[in-house]
Amino acid sequence: MLHRPAPARLLPALALSAALATGLGACSEKKPEYVERPVEELYNEAMDLVDKNEYYKAAQLFDEVDRQHPYSVWATKAQLMSAYALYERNKYDDAIVALDRFIQLHPGNKSIAYGYYLKGLCYYEQITDVARDQKLTEQALKILQEVVDRFPSTPYARDARLKIDLARDHLAGKEMTIGRYYQHLGHHLAALNRFKMVAEQYQTTTHVPEALYRMVELYTALGLDQEAARAAAVLGHNFPGSDWYEDAYAIVQSGDLNPGAARAKKKWTDTLTFWSSDKDKPKEAPKKADDPAKTSGGWFNWAKFW
Repeated sequence: MLHRPAPARLLPALALSAALATGLGACSEKKPEYVERPVEELYNEAMDLVDKNEYYKAAQLFDEVDRQHPYSVWATKAQLMSAYALYERNKYDDAIVALDRFIQLHPGNKSIAYGYYLKGLCYYEQITDVARDQKLTEQALKILQEVVDRFPSTPYARDARLKIDLARDHLAGKEMTIGRYYQHLGHHLAALNRFKMVAEQYQTTTHVPEALYRMVELYTALGLDQEAARAAAVLGHNFPGSDWYEDAYAIVQSGDLNPGAARAKKKWTDTLTFWSSDKDKPKEAPKKADDPAKTSGGWFNWAKFW
């Protein structure tokens, strides 16, 4: 089969395309030239980039220190600093990989506590709102607890304890969110289990008063008055001045799941009890012909009328 030659006007374009393809191929095959540099020079330049907040370039140079001088003291420092630079760039996954390598290779290094702490921060700073999955929160809690357990006297442990409290509060908040959702759907037992978990496993968190109050609500709804009273007693013993306790106590006293109505009912009952008590009854005022007490049966009936 005969092929017609390309038109003359297309020949320059074809030649140019071939030249470009050849040039691009050559460029793609060309690798960066390896230039060995003194370890101190590489490390110091990387630290200068950290000071300038150029963390990506700094991480590359720290890796170069490790690559060119793998058996030097500087290489060990560079591994940790590379992880730090990645952390500062919010490259948390890459930083965790680098930190795992550092921890595995240098378990006895004097900076190992910081390595664990930095790994915990990588998880901690990815914690999301309670409506989403809390796997990262659990990971942060695990690593930070390891910092506290293994390096209790370090400043990293002190900060880790604070972050552990916040992480636990976050996990408790997640359980409360699920519990409220179940309660809204009328799944009382499922909701009760969530609130009991918060009250028993997250006792130092800010969610415990509400969890105990919700337990009072659910026990009352299920007709378990003794359990409701017991949960209210625990709430009152540990958080006597909280609004949650006032509402819980009102519910237990009245059996009304509407705290506002329950408090009003309790207040009115207490008022009647006060005025009907012989001990607390005020002295009678001098009677007049038109005194309401004379025609209404005394103070108790007067109070009851109003």
